Amino acid sequence: MGKLSLLKSSISSSRIISNPNHSLIQTETSSSSHGHPPTAASLSLLLQSYINSDTPWHGQKIHTNIIKTGYIPNTNISIKLLILHLKCSCLLYARQVFDDLRQPTLTAYNYMIAGYTKHGEVVESLNLVRRLVSCNEKPDGYTFSMILKASTSDSILPFGCRIGKEVHAQIVKSYVVVDDVLSTALVDLYVKSGRVDYARRVFDFMNEKDIVCSTSMISGYMRQGYVEDAEEIFNKTTHKDVVVFNAMIEGYSKSIETSKKAMNIYINMQRFDFKPNMSTFASIIGACSLLSASEVGQQVHGQLMKTEFSTNIKMGSALIDMYSKCGKIEDARTVFDGMNVKNVFSWTSMIDGYGKNSDPNEALELFDRMQNVYHITPNHVTFLSAISACGHAGLVSKGQEIFKIMEKDYLLKPHMEHYACMVDLLGRAGRVNQAFQFVMGMPEKPNSDVWAALLSSCRLHGDVEMASIAANELFKLSSDSRPGAYVALSNTLADVGRWDSVSEIREVMKMRNIIKDSGSSWIGTETDDGL
Repeated sequence: MGKLSLLKSSISSSRIISNPNHSLIQTETSSSSHGHPPTAASLSLLLQSYINSDTPWHGQKIHTNIIKTGYIPNTNISIKLLILHLKCSCLLYARQVFDDLRQPTLTAYNYMIAGYTKHGEVVESLNLVRRLVSCNEKPDGYTFSMILKASTSDSILPFGCRIGKEVHAQIVKSYVVVDDVLSTALVDLYVKSGRVDYARRVFDFMNEKDIVCSTSMISGYMRQGYVEDAEEIFNKTTHKDVVVFNAMIEGYSKSIETSKKAMNIYINMQRFDFKPNMSTFASIIGACSLLSASEVGQQVHGQLMKTEFSTNIKMGSALIDMYSKCGKIEDARTVFDGMNVKNVFSWTSMIDGYGKNSDPNEALELFDRMQNVYHITPNHVTFLSAISACGHAGLVSKGQEIFKIMEKDYLLKPHMEHYACMVDLLGRAGRVNQAFQFVMGMPEKPNSDVWAALLSSCRLHGDVEMASIAANELFKLSSDSRPGAYVALSNTLADVGRWDSVSEIREVMKMRNIIKDSGSSWIGTETDDGL
């Protein structure tokens, strides 16, 4: 073994000493006159001391000196060097150590796989797993859990279910003990991959369903609309916490039909002495928005003001949106003006609120102020709200100007909803032919929303010929999924007395089994239970 200059000379004994600030790690050495090389045990101890320290990068000099002196580390020291580099986030150096191992152990593989996974290098981690299996090494539970964790990353998730099934099969073949950690990883992967049915099979085989797994199952069921299954898991979860309550509230708050249940769960969680957190408030405010339940929203707002979340930008934006959708635009403006810090979402919520509450001029004034006074860059939704406000105000030229600067000044490519909004803008102003020319000049193929906007404008102004064109294009795209298109064309024909054509449309609807959607409305009322 060669000498390490970092160790100066013989290390007869190594003892780790920390200063009062625990920031330095010193090695006590004996007299340099003995000239003995370092032992593997002392070198291992020194590396471990750096691994455990707050400044592990200082220990990387050891590796430098090992290379310089030609010292050949054993497997234990190599693995400690690998861990040291991983702790310093130096994946390249860690991989060099790994590749220099003559026969990498399962421990070395696991550390390297975990390092890649932690830093988002999912492909590399999966490649290492393949290499591990090809070398006839048997992965253990930790290896499998790392693969499953890696497979939930955004880059791999589209293939996550396939990987999950492969891993699941390997687990069964390897006779690995499936503990709660491994089961939870499997459930999480299947849920995030959209295969809640597979997740449920794993979940049902678990001896003890922990709250993390239960929450994952609830979220998965709610995302796919399986509300009753989510309720079953929730009711069977004996030890609940805020997170599991939040999963139910968030799931319920996504639909008008279940938003009332979100409010009931919100009340019950507080009866069990669980304090709402920011996620809770965001979900319940969203439920109030769907139901236009301004009275409940005001009570939630009152509770929010007593917490540390009251000044959060996201909460402010959510309240603005809620009050706007409830028709309480003055309350929305009070929240907006009271925010110490505003971002693009806050401004967009307020602009959209004014636009939808019949005050388009105020919406456009705010749109100008956010850019020219506060220098906040609008996003796609901001532009959509501003163009929509122009449509309600009949400001065609202003709307066209905003549409142009969107791409010209802000490099934001219009989405289909922006094109549909422009068609609506032109159509409302009676410029149906111009709206049609706009559609024909689109750089992309118009979708059903664009043609529906044109059809709506045609009915508004009694343009039967153009309505027929728009309706036919709609039928080509979605012959049975837009019953409103048939009704709109039928009503347009009826308005001008073309009853034969109306009868033809009705017959086509019968033949295709197309039923007009029933109309409905929601009225905000106080809930049975007070907050």
